Amino acid sequence: MPKIGLTEVEARFAELIWNCEPISSGALVKLCETELSWKKSTTYTMLKRLEDKGLFANESGKVRALMRKDEYESEQSRQFVQDTFGGSLPKFLAAFTRSRKLNPREIEEFRRLIDEHKEEST
Repeated sequence: MPKIGLTEVEARFAELIWNCEPISSGALVKLCETELSWKKSTTYTMLKRLEDKGLFANESGKVRALMRKDEYESEQSRQFVQDTFGGSLPKFLAAFTRSRKLNPREIEEFRRLIDEHKEEST
């Protein structure tokens, strides 16, 4: 999957769409005017930018997500671990816990996640 980076403004715009989709392009323009103080042209320019990144589609005046928010966040997390820790989750966790201790609830949640996503040995 290609890297999809969003600027802070793009992320705020994407959040609006994810929270309201599917949404008509006209309603999106009104929402962006209210929430972001944008003009119609700014909304359509930003929408085109995020369409080009493969996040959203504007088809027949309806804007919908091509990638769900949780899918985007998962990909961003994967990219961060890959770029920063060579893809090593143990290195990431070691760095994360170096300055912060985990409480028992967090430890149990990590154990549950590990058990859920453990590769089966053959």
